[in-house]
Amino acid sequence: MSAPAAGPELGAFLRAHRALLKPEDVGLPPTARRRTPGLRREEVASLSGVSMAWYTWLEQGRVIASRQVLESVGRVLRLDDAEMRHALRLAGYYEPETSASREPVHVALQPMLDSWPTSPAVLLDRNFDLVAWNTAWTAVWGEPSAVAADRRNLLWFVVADERMRGVLRDADWEPFAMSVFRHFRAQAGARSSDERVGELYRRLATDVPELSHWWSCRSVGELTTRVVTAAPAGSEPIRLSLSSLRPVDDPASLILLFTPAGPADAAGVSALVNRPLRSVGRERKAG
Repeated sequence: MSAPAAGPELGAFLRAHRALLKPEDVGLPPTARRRTPGLRREEVASLSGVSMAWYTWLEQGRVIASRQVLESVGRVLRLDDAEMRHALRLAGYYEPETSASREPVHVALQPMLDSWPTSPAVLLDRNFDLVAWNTAWTAVWGEPSAVAADRRNLLWFVVADERMRGVLRDADWEPFAMSVFRHFRAQAGARSSDERVGELYRRLATDVPELSHWWSCRSVGELTTRVVTAAPAGSEPIRLSLSSLRPVDDPASLILLFTPAGPADAAGVSALVNRPLRSVGRERKAG
């Protein structure tokens, strides 16, 4: 099996980090003076559970490592989160999940979402589940926590939630919803066996059977910048410009930011945010 184009660069990256370590850094006894600094290839290979020949080929850019093996090598080389992400990118793999030892990304990013008082913003995980949002999001699109957890997903909201579908202008709904679905497929395609992905498809098939032809569609795409018009009850139409951002701390997550297109639109969102809570809540309870 031939190595990817980035194979030599990955090999150079691993060699550089191997040279930074001493035997005692990885639990080996110190040895006599070495001709070159760092660990020997056979030491990294042994600790990673691979053969000396195979690890040599990896550093030479001649083979492709599985994700599991590359992560094992990364642990031996004491790669931190950023370095492990870089190694995986060089090998052509998706980003790893956020480190369990790090503060959850939604906790770290909530203050940023809250700093956009007139721009609806939401943080999505790799499955497009909503994990954090700001007051402006609730004022325009509705309160996500009023919906059962298994439905608290952007794709479900766009195609099945009565409030969100009712707020979006008719001409914007289908192109926006299809764009969300295509982006979801692009991100979830490599994880089709993921339990949450399967659960979501089953939920969509049950809740919106009229769109069953969508769920069998194989097209993919990106959720690119666009302008949509929202018309919440009791408000003039509000034009919002959608942007997508990825947090460096967890690149598998996604921030959606709806920025008012002009001063009148910002005033419209502000008026919704400042309405009494009872007028912006949902009229139905979670199912």
